[in-house]
Amino acid sequence: MITDRLRHIQEVQLSPLDLLPQLDVREKIVDLVLRGIPVNAHSTAKNQLLGLRQELLETDVKNARVVVFGGGTGLSNIIGGDSRRETWARNPFSGLKEIFPRTRSVVCVTDNGGSTGELLKDLPLVAVGDMRHVLLSSIQSCNLQKKYSVDRQEAVAIASTLAEILNWRFAGPLTKGTPQIVAIERKIRRLPQALEQYLKYLFEYLFTDPRLAGTLNRSHCLGNLLLAAAIYRELDRNVTNAELALDQASLHSAIYKGINTLARVLGACERAVLPCTSTPAQLRVLYTNGVEVIGEHKLSGSRRGFPVDSVQVDYSNTVRVYEEVWADIANADIILLAPGSLYSSIIPVFKVPGLADAVRANHKALKLLISNLWVQAGETDLSIADPERKFHVSDMIRAYEKNIPGGTRGLFNEVICISLTDVPASVLQSYAVEGKVPIYLDREVLLQQHYIPVECGVYSRDALSERGVIQHDPDLLAQAIKGLYNGRTCFLSSQEDSLASLQDRQGAGPEGRPILLPCQRYLGIKKKIDKLVIRFVGMPADVDIELLRATMCDILWDHPIIPLAHLDYFQGIVCVDRSCWNRDQQWDNVFSFFDPEDKCIKIRGDQITVRQKLEVALMIAMGESLLGDYAEKKIMKDVVVGQLHLGRVYHLHLRGKSHRTCFLTPDQLRSFLSFARMCASDDENHYTRLVNNGEGFTPPGLLMGLSYAWYIDNRLASHIEYKMSVMKINPTDLIPELLKLAGRRREMISFFKDIIFKQGVPRALTKPSPGNHDENSHSR
Repeated sequence: MITDRLRHIQEVQLSPLDLLPQLDVREKIVDLVLRGIPVNAHSTAKNQLLGLRQELLETDVKNARVVVFGGGTGLSNIIGGDSRRETWARNPFSGLKEIFPRTRSVVCVTDNGGSTGELLKDLPLVAVGDMRHVLLSSIQSCNLQKKYSVDRQEAVAIASTLAEILNWRFAGPLTKGTPQIVAIERKIRRLPQALEQYLKYLFEYLFTDPRLAGTLNRSHCLGNLLLAAAIYRELDRNVTNAELALDQASLHSAIYKGINTLARVLGACERAVLPCTSTPAQLRVLYTNGVEVIGEHKLSGSRRGFPVDSVQVDYSNTVRVYEEVWADIANADIILLAPGSLYSSIIPVFKVPGLADAVRANHKALKLLISNLWVQAGETDLSIADPERKFHVSDMIRAYEKNIPGGTRGLFNEVICISLTDVPASVLQSYAVEGKVPIYLDREVLLQQHYIPVECGVYSRDALSERGVIQHDPDLLAQAIKGLYNGRTCFLSSQEDSLASLQDRQGAGPEGRPILLPCQRYLGIKKKIDKLVIRFVGMPADVDIELLRATMCDILWDHPIIPLAHLDYFQGIVCVDRSCWNRDQQWDNVFSFFDPEDKCIKIRGDQITVRQKLEVALMIAMGESLLGDYAEKKIMKDVVVGQLHLGRVYHLHLRGKSHRTCFLTPDQLRSFLSFARMCASDDENHYTRLVNNGEGFTPPGLLMGLSYAWYIDNRLASHIEYKMSVMKINPTDLIPELLKLAGRRREMISFFKDIIFKQGVPRALTKPSPGNHDENSHSR
């Protein structure tokens, strides 16, 4: 028996690759490239592995065509380092662009926060912030040296100066002659002459094109303005922004020319950066509790306490994609899905009709998904598969599978995941204290789903030692991808097309809906707010009315879910000093209301000086205003039997249909009153509600206001958030009343989603027709 075992052992032949501990050949290749030869390797094996490693590293890939999809920091970091960081200037020439000089980025355009959001208020463009960020990271040393006849050290200095200029942020207005502007002009003069002249031209163009004048009054990143100037210089100066909003073809061409001209001058390669579409778009997110929010900034800032169910992208017009993007995808040798925000990076890109199919149609490319590293608040801090646990790589892929048209089939086969083996436990612990945890690799689940995890140490040691953070190292990641590309013949032939699709794929849901351009919506908000009559009662005479108007405009702009039609239901704002405020606050701390007598919103004066307080007050009163003058009479009567006081009955008498000004149709109003637990009587205009002794009571008007504010942002109405928390309880047949209560809450959410905020109707069509009072239309 022992003899037989020894013979079998002696017959086993080991490959030098078996000295590498990983099971899959892909991980062996990457480990060999990044970590080198095992120290205990036999001399023969060492020589063979050394030869393989040299071939993997030295085989020329400069002609390999790479297309990377993504947005923001994750994309820019792997292209050439995060160019927004001050430390980027020390090593601006790193990452994919240095190993694969023919790398092209296809960038997400749904961002609507920060400087990008401010730009969208004035211009009919797509979001440009991520493109500017990635464009700066795409600058190549060889291009700068060749174009401006400089050496590498001088190229580093040029890139550093460009970062200072393009990343400079200012609080508007932007005015010539200020010390900050003089400093920027001085930095521009440090650049090579041709580059200096071009940036000077763009800088001057900002002040000479009247269409850009509005942007100079806001807080911005200068690079975004210069990119906008590069685009606008390609347009006929006689065409106004209002006309451009209707001329998508001209903008489509100008965006392409402007971005590429700026890219060439800065030293990036041809078509280094292009938007996934030139059509303005916005993100729409549905949570599992039924609430739908609009705007990418809402996704990152929301704390809904429920997982994201699905994501859609809405467009302002026919979706246009550049022919060059289609060609680059078809000809790509490597296709990468960059790390980034789960629902606001890769998914919106592949929501563009045809892009996912174009990737699938390329059967020769190496296709890799680069996994995110950390849980992101508002997006991946809850797993839809099990809200009680944290996020896994399989959850990320499941989100892609559900939200990308056609699922993930043919988009990628390998998933590059970071290895945390060498990360000190103290670092992970400090992250955990801050509420940040890694996205865990569940290897067996991925393998069952026919994805190949490639776990490797591609995190930045410098970032870890200098800032105590864990992020992808652009150079290590590029080396890993190079190794996989050069070694692809070892594994690509064994892949089957069916491996890249989950068996339980659910598809991508409904298509997007038409929207107003953001600049059109902002103009609509401003016009309506400017028309409002603003009065003060008992307030000091020095209140800045224009500042109040501007703040209200910004609040409404910050909530894209609010249709412009809602602003038609109140005609003014009355700010009442606290000494004159006579509203009973026994049951609530709401310091605003809608007064149907004069159709004005009344706000206690101390609420208008703090934006957050003004926001709460305005949202609640706006919600109340949608009911208009629906109530003819409200009476609270005591219920007394003998000498026993049993409670009170609230009587609500409605105005007749023909005399009522209300956003809701009669049927919709009846539905809402049922949510307020109002009981109908034989008289269709009479409703009652029994209020027991000691029981709190929220009248229908206040319930409408609070629910309106809660739906917009649950942090604005803690009272409703408490009521809605019943939906977080795991359903059980043991407590049927809780099931009924949760069901009623879901019905109410659906009512606000489908009726109040009318998500199924284009924003431009939500305004009701004055005087139309039939059962199927809104009445004013």
